[in-house]
Amino acid sequence: MTPSRRAFLMGAAAVSAAVITPDAVLAAQTTAAAPDWSLVTADVEADIAPHAMQRFHGRAPAGLEGALYRNGPAKFRRPGGDAGHWFDGDGLIRRFRLGDGQAEMAARFADTPKRRQETRLDAMLMPGFGTVADPRAEIGSVDDANAANTAVLMVGDSLWALWEAGSPLAMNPETLATRDFVSLRPDLKGMPFLAHPRVEPGGRIWNLGMNGDQALVWRLAADGTLEDAQVIALPRASYVHDFTATARHLVIVLQPWIRARQVVPFNAGFDWRPDEGTQVLVLDKADLTVRRLYTLPTFGFFHLGDAWETADGAIRFDVCAHEDMRFAAQGGGEMLNGVPLGGQAARLALVTLTADGRGRFESTGIAAEFPRSDPRRAGQARRLSLHTTGETPGRPFARAVGLYDWHAQQARSFDFGPDHVLDEMVFVPKPDATDERDAWLIGPSINLAAGSSELHVLDVARIEDGPVVSWRSDTVVPAGFHGIWHG
Repeated sequence: MTPSRRAFLMGAAAVSAAVITPDAVLAAQTTAAAPDWSLVTADVEADIAPHAMQRFHGRAPAGLEGALYRNGPAKFRRPGGDAGHWFDGDGLIRRFRLGDGQAEMAARFADTPKRRQETRLDAMLMPGFGTVADPRAEIGSVDDANAANTAVLMVGDSLWALWEAGSPLAMNPETLATRDFVSLRPDLKGMPFLAHPRVEPGGRIWNLGMNGDQALVWRLAADGTLEDAQVIALPRASYVHDFTATARHLVIVLQPWIRARQVVPFNAGFDWRPDEGTQVLVLDKADLTVRRLYTLPTFGFFHLGDAWETADGAIRFDVCAHEDMRFAAQGGGEMLNGVPLGGQAARLALVTLTADGRGRFESTGIAAEFPRSDPRRAGQARRLSLHTTGETPGRPFARAVGLYDWHAQQARSFDFGPDHVLDEMVFVPKPDATDERDAWLIGPSINLAAGSSELHVLDVARIEDGPVVSWRSDTVVPAGFHGIWHG
């Protein structure tokens, strides 16, 4: 089907936004005082200049050189009006650069039309995932409300800040200065580009843009050149924040959180319909008209792991499955306003789609979010899933990092302690290594007791031992969403 910007956007709400859910040296830092949870969604008032982080534990591994780029909302409140949901804050791009045994931190806001307009009027104006539009908002296109706050992607010499309802925003990876929105083709300007593209080991990029019961399938070369864009029909108008892919197939999970109304804020237009179950649409990358549809038990989700195919033609992937989508509908707004969150944390599960059309859902029972794996094995067979963990009913944020081995059915983890809120971690293969277990795990945490941001490096093979090195900044940034390693 030939993509038409007018047809694709017809009937869509004015804007939607990106989402996410938010699961012994360091443990000894705990205190008797109650954690200051406000730091998780604190406002950052200005860019943070590059500065050295203080190493307080261990030594940096030899050969670990590069940068961890991360994105997440960091400005939610202004005197003239606040954001209504955690997912609607202004995007702050964070860079943790490692080299010569040292770590440097810098952070800079994405200089979007949204941020410029709201800074001028000193109010959060734009409609979003869970925020009602202020009458003063000036919106000429979806990208006027683009928060650029969810993920990052390195494309050629640019760092793209991603937000699922509009265009990627190109930034300078060295200075973090904003360049401009990316237009992949003139007639597709402003079309949605999800914050979870799937990158093949050779660099080709696949992504979706969602609009109800339609999706735009993007295919880009490694340098960002558009290779193809096709609009496809979907069986239902599910909320899709993430999808996954094997070497030969795209896998789109359609949960029963269904768009029933075209209203703003975006999340108010969805109904949870558990009796309809969860569907999985599998598309052939070589011919998007070749499709299979599977039915699974009901679950909600934000994030999927990389998929792979087995010798018998089955497709497998991991998912952090929720009982429902209350957090997206309500909890993200409550959290921003200091209301304790209820409900069960997401659980790590494995989905198997067999060649004869059957689907199987197997939960590990482990609290988990932000599933990641070795990027060299994207779409290929693997055994390890990296995730955050440690969420409990009385504690809505992750405090630990976990690894699950699907071959051995074994869970391993390290708990940073109750005074830490852990962000997503990423795999970084060791130099010249080939085994996925021969890698580093790198990611930040918020030390609630110290009121600071920290950066940690762990060894996959000895995750239970905790960080091999940790650094601390003299400042703190709120919890982020997604990141990449570039080295």
